[in-house]
Amino acid sequence: MNAICRGLRGATTADSNTKEAILSATRELLERLAKANQIAPEDLAAAFFTTTRDLNVEFPAVAARQMGWNGVALLCGHEMDVPDGLPGCVRVLLLVNTTKRPEELVHVYLKGAKDLRSRGING
Repeated sequence: MNAICRGLRGATTADSNTKEAILSATRELLERLAKANQIAPEDLAAAFFTTTRDLNVEFPAVAARQMGWNGVALLCGHEMDVPDGLPGCVRVLLLVNTTKRPEELVHVYLKGAKDLRSRGING
């Protein structure tokens, strides 16, 4: 079967609005997504990162570059400012070239973001 591009989601929370907290949370999320789905940087077409507006001192994409994701197109933005939304949240949408079916993909939600998907929120 030929590889096709699929979306892979993940989210986590940063402990504070510091560069290290944002980068550490993002690295952990990306490492867990890569391990759970057996993906390498060359499998990735793009990564879209968002943060809640309270995280604004560093781009989460910096963590991907530090991990060697140099050939991956990266983009950062802020999440919608929804009342009662989860604060301190880093989200990612990876576009992955894979032979896996959608139901075989493992979406990863860590720390305070663990219940986003189960609550039906666009985590």
